[in-house]
This record gives sequence, C-alpha cells and structure tokens, in this order.
Amino acid sequence: MLATLVVVVAINAFLYFGYHQPRASPPTGEPTAGKPPAGEPPPEKSPAGKSPADDPVLVGAGDIADCSGKGDEATAKLLRDVSGTVITTGDNAYPDGSSKDYEECYDPSWGRYKARTRPTVGNHEYSTKDASGYFGYFGKAAGDPNKGYYSYNLGEWHIISLNSECDEVGGCWSDSPMLEWLEQDLASQTERCTLAYWHEPRFSSGYHGNVSRMKLIWYVLYAAGTDVVVNGHDHDYERFAPQNPGGEADSAWGIRQFVVGTGGGERLPLGKIKAHSQVRNDNTFGVLKLTLHPDSYEWKFVPVAGERFTDSGTSKCH
Repeated sequence: MLATLVVVVAINAFLYFGYHQPRASPPTGEPTAGKPPAGEPPPEKSPAGKSPADDPVLVGAGDIADCSGKGDEATAKLLRDVSGTVITTGDNAYPDGSSKDYEECYDPSWGRYKARTRPTVGNHEYSTKDASGYFGYFGKAAGDPNKGYYSYNLGEWHIISLNSECDEVGGCWSDSPMLEWLEQDLASQTERCTLAYWHEPRFSSGYHGNVSRMKLIWYVLYAAGTDVVVNGHDHDYERFAPQNPGGEADSAWGIRQFVVGTGGGERLPLGKIKAHSQVRNDNTFGVLKLTLHPDSYEWKFVPVAGERFTDSGTSKCH
C-alpha cells in the first residue's frame, strides 16, 4: 500500500514539474532503452516452454462501419485470418453509433468477431446520448458506461483502453476521474510493457490534426514508461517515431504512436505533415497487427485484398 502511494505521488510530481519541461533523458540510475540494470540478466524472449509464435496478438483499426460503403467488409476479412484480440479505436459504427448503426452496419462485418473484441469509444458514438448504442452493443467488454475506460493484461503486456471524449467523462485534466484512475492503474501494474489505445490522437498529420487535450494523458503514460499508443479519428494510417509528450524525439523513453483510422469509413486526406511522422498513407483500408513479445513488439499494417501499401517493424520495450 505504501509503495503504491509513493508511485502515485511521484507521478503527480512529474505531472506538475514535467508539464513545463518534458524529460529529455532518463534520470540517473534508470537503464538505457533495451538494456537491463547492472547485474540483472537480459529478459528471455519468451517464457520457458513457449515459442514466440505463441505470443499474444492485438489486431484492429478505427473509423470502421458505414452502411453506405463496403470498406468494413474488406477489413473484417483480414480479422478472419488473424487470431488474437481485436481492438477498435473508436467511431466504430457510422453515422451516430446508435443501436441501429451497430446492428445494421457494424454487426454484419466486424461484429463476427465481437466475442474477442476489446473496443474503445469515439466522438461519433456520443452523437447518440451517453453513447448508449456503443455500450449497449458491447456490454461488459466496453467497461462502465459512465467511464468508457478500462484495462487488462495480455501475456506480459498491460493494455489500457481510454476515452478521449473528455467532456463526457469529467475531463482529461490533472484532477479528472479518468486521469486519477490512470495514475492508479499504472502504479499497480507489474508487467514490463504497456500499450494504450483511444480514439483522438495526440499527434496526427491527418485531416483533424493534433488533439492537445490528450497531452496530460501522454504525460502520465510517459512517466510510467508506456511503449505504444494506438489511435483512430483521422481516416488514414500513420506511424510516428518515439516522442515525449511535448512532441520531441525521444528514442530512449518516447512513446511510439500509430494512427489507424483505416477500418472502412470514408477516406480523408492527409494535412500538414507533423514532426517525427515516419510513415503515412491516406488511401488504403487495412488493420494494424501487433505481436506482443515479453520484452518487445512487432507491428505490421495489413492492407485489404488488392492493395500494396504496408508497414512493418519491431522494437524493444523500455
């Protein structure tokens, strides 16, 4: 109990001071990225008796189902061929995320994989009062309807689904319920690697661009050593180099962010290219596949049939 209190206080202190001066390098005593502390053996690639092929997989996208198009049907076929946990990054059923939108547009395609889906909510879901269509469709898998954020563990990873529609859940500032919950959740985790996903991205070269209200969320995640963030909202694919919350390159402790608004909704063009954007595409539907190893991860953008664009790579956890 005392240890948890110390960690929470430390993160709050980081928020207060770090907000004005983001950490540029690890403090004295922290290991460099990918290297264990002195005297500690390197982590195994997989637990004894397991093959890396058995490591868990996350696969998904956002901005998905629209009854006026068939993009979601094409991306749903990709889910059929990838075992693992399906994530959605919001705006799952157009135009309003109503019960009708979910039943008539989302359910015939991505709904086939509902039993293994861990969703997140988008702004279009709240076009229906209290996002009742979303919470009614996904039930317990979507978390508390008054919150829309939750966490779970997958293999050696801690996974967090957040709600970027801040005004609907008491805000995204330092004393808001979601941010306080996030601090406590991160302080209690024991897994080495962490991934978070939500709808509206902190950084984006897409049509909507950067969403500044997610900056404090990034500070809390960064302070806790989070490795990956996955978002939607902009209807394109984009991968950023690891960054700190202020948007500065940080190869040692930065968070790598993916925007994957490629689930099948209307395509939207890219806008001004943001710093540290490494790969982007605005004309290909597809899903992001993340293979989660105990101390690293692999990513691969899988395009729908007939398309050639892809992106892949691997990285160590902090």
